[in-house]
Amino acid sequence: MSKEKIEFTSHSGNLALVRRRVRAFLEAHAFTEKDRLLMVLGVDEACTNIIRYAYALRDDQLISLSMELGRGCIRIRLRDYGKQAPKNAFRSRASKFLKPGGLGLHLIRNAFDKVDYKLKECGTELVLMKKLKDQAAGPNAKETRSFSKPKKRAA
Repeated sequence: MSKEKIEFTSHSGNLALVRRRVRAFLEAHAFTEKDRLLMVLGVDEACTNIIRYAYALRDDQLISLSMELGRGCIRIRLRDYGKQAPKNAFRSRASKFLKPGGLGLHLIRNAFDKVDYKLKECGTELVLMKKLKDQAAGPNAKETRSFSKPKKRAA
């Protein structure tokens, strides 16, 4: 089982490092490039939400990120120790309403198979889970695409 954990402060300047570390972790596993990109963006959005809402833009607060492979899936956990949002705040808006606010949750839910917010005594833990697409392909599998014209049927 591969596992990695990093801790960083809630300074937005740390998000580029977080994106690089998440991408590097995901590259060792059988995901399509599109899935990797969406998962990296989802983690980035979740970190941004922690900074903005849990820590009210304070840039000196602790965020923990752990990533692990196990039981046919990738599990990413983000932990903060800030202000908790009310349970109804974890609902995303319909994507047809293109206004700021709520679309980040929609992105996170589209990037992962399971999204679980666990309210702790102090802060919140966000657990993101994505099933491996093709375990038989191995860790070095690459996304392949092939296009062919449909064959004409003889009349």
